[in-house]
Amino acid sequence: MIGTSLPRPDATAKVTGATRYPGDLIEPGMLHLKVVFAQRPHARIVRLETAVALAYPGVVAVLTAADVPHNAYGLVEPDQPVLCGEVVRFVGDRVALVVATSREVAEVAAGLVEVAYEDLPVLADAALALTSDAPLIHPERGTNLLYHCPIRKGDAEAALATADLVLEGEFSTAWQEHAFLQPEAGIAYVDADDRVIIHTAGQWLHEDRRQIAEVLGLPEAQVVIRYAAIGGAFGGREDLSVQHLLALAAWKLRQPVAIVWSRAESVMAHHKRHPVTIRCRWGAMRDGRIVAVSATAIGDGGAYASTSQEVIKCVALFLTGCYEVPNIHVDAYAVYTNNLPAGAFRGFGAPQAQFASEVMVTRLAHALGRDPVAMRRINLYREGSLEPTQQPLPAGVSVRACLDTCLTTLATLPALPPPAAPHLKRAWGLACGIKNLGYSFGFPEQATATVELHGSTTIEQAIVRIGAADVGQGAHLILRQIAAEALNVSLETVQLIAEDSAEAPNAGSASASRLTLMAGRAVHDAALGALREWQNEERPACVTVQYRAPATTPLDATTTAGKPNYAYGYAAQAVEVEVDIITGLVRIVRIISVHDVGRAINRQQVEGQIEGALAQALGYTLMEHFQMREGRVATPGLSTYLIPTILDTPPEIIPVILELADPEGPYGARGMAELPLIPFAPAVADAIHNATGVWLSDLPFTPERVVLALHPPGS
Repeated sequence: MIGTSLPRPDATAKVTGATRYPGDLIEPGMLHLKVVFAQRPHARIVRLETAVALAYPGVVAVLTAADVPHNAYGLVEPDQPVLCGEVVRFVGDRVALVVATSREVAEVAAGLVEVAYEDLPVLADAALALTSDAPLIHPERGTNLLYHCPIRKGDAEAALATADLVLEGEFSTAWQEHAFLQPEAGIAYVDADDRVIIHTAGQWLHEDRRQIAEVLGLPEAQVVIRYAAIGGAFGGREDLSVQHLLALAAWKLRQPVAIVWSRAESVMAHHKRHPVTIRCRWGAMRDGRIVAVSATAIGDGGAYASTSQEVIKCVALFLTGCYEVPNIHVDAYAVYTNNLPAGAFRGFGAPQAQFASEVMVTRLAHALGRDPVAMRRINLYREGSLEPTQQPLPAGVSVRACLDTCLTTLATLPALPPPAAPHLKRAWGLACGIKNLGYSFGFPEQATATVELHGSTTIEQAIVRIGAADVGQGAHLILRQIAAEALNVSLETVQLIAEDSAEAPNAGSASASRLTLMAGRAVHDAALGALREWQNEERPACVTVQYRAPATTPLDATTTAGKPNYAYGYAAQAVEVEVDIITGLVRIVRIISVHDVGRAINRQQVEGQIEGALAQALGYTLMEHFQMREGRVATPGLSTYLIPTILDTPPEIIPVILELADPEGPYGARGMAELPLIPFAPAVADAIHNATGVWLSDLPFTPERVVLALHPPGS
């Protein structure tokens, strides 16, 4: 079972349209919800009138803040109201919820809800949010600073003062929209046992349940989350979007309710990737040793906390990339603004930070007259290296193997014919990457699985229960393969129950590239435990195992020392680009993407994750330019916010899989789904520089920015 490219069991139903996504669960007779959004970035609600909307034929109810038992929620910090009753802080804030007999009636009635606002000052710049005279987004906090993560190691200022070379850099990254296939949707009802049942799409059954139970003031057992097929997530379904609205309406009205957001609503109302600005100084010696890094990063967290605290910790940790630097002085800030909330997105802070770190390492090499590959070999992490938080890295440091394999693969590729015209310039670029796997900085990390074995003399059925969401990455097949291998049974013998919070134990979120390692290990251990009982004639056999990863710790408040993570994944990429120096258009020609996955449980799925992540990385690097103007979305749809199509993807993608076993993973496997996105932008920046001689430091590298770099004003 392990290493076999078994086909996805859900593939046929998905391509034929038989698979039921949340929007496909709506049945005749259900009530329909429509959100009244704030549509303004910062304002005080001075009047909210629902009488006209309530009088409209077909309207059953209009819910407001007064109808919410506990009007606050959030993944890390409950700072976001379910429905705003006093102040709105971004355009996607929910003010009221119209419930009607049809979608059409609900939409008309939503326009009849009268809301009068008193506009408040709009804070749209993250750097300005930290100034003393900035308007406060959450006045009760007394500051717009959401979180500050300092990291100190050695004496960076002293080392910079004595370095042979000091280079400065400034970088900026943009918001990114998840653009998953199906916008947010779902249904909810109250069952015969007085439980609120919510069918939707998400990334963590039990966290959704916890927050909704808190909002409704109910015991968690009285709330049941069930996931239908999930049309992609990439971190965009970690926060509640429609789940708590469905639960509120169903609980209040005791009738089945449904909602489907439009693409415009989805773009406006769910969180995005954090835009981060980075200023840094890197110091090196003539022999190529990097001796110091001083850096400041400011991340725009938007109106509410979401996971900004955790993301900015990762930004801070990875501002020195995968290089052992003896002297580090880093400050990373997440701040509140009136922009869209920012939260989890594939890579979780690592792409922003390592865009800067990888470019700076290459720039240092050029300035010293050294080969960038040789410069990396001098400074890359080794087994036992101390990371920025002064702790030895977890075992399995394979970034050097990834780099060597990438270069070996590159050397085997034939050169392409020269570009067709002199204004087309072509070159390769290179970058490395590191990403933590699993929860960090002391956040509790666990996954629980139950395995039941049924049969007479042989195992005829193995039932695996584990609350692990499959958001398209193939986790459910992986878990069945692991169980089948451990039990030495066919895949068909293994039944997985994973999409019901009342039936499957908590495995944590489908995020942080953690499910293969964490949920896989829990299933593996539970399967072996059940097999032992079976062999001891206990039939049926049933074993529950909670797997806990090696402990991590928060950073010490004084020394900033600590163990931030229990495992890392590593990658290296080479990217060939073709730059049109007239139009500024950058075309990706070939990609080599090398990853140490510990052990490929299903090789085809690993390759698919690499290819899918690279498509998302291409969009992030070259074309996905999500823009806001004074707190308002300027790119509200997929006609103005461009994502890659098949015509934008390169004709040749070469995924290379290394299998250097992780000591904690099932059969040595570790996660990898986020990693391909991390080195891509700096590799493209390097390639553009090698082709044209100019460095780009603001993502995305749109044609306008490329032309401006090639032909700056006054040149």
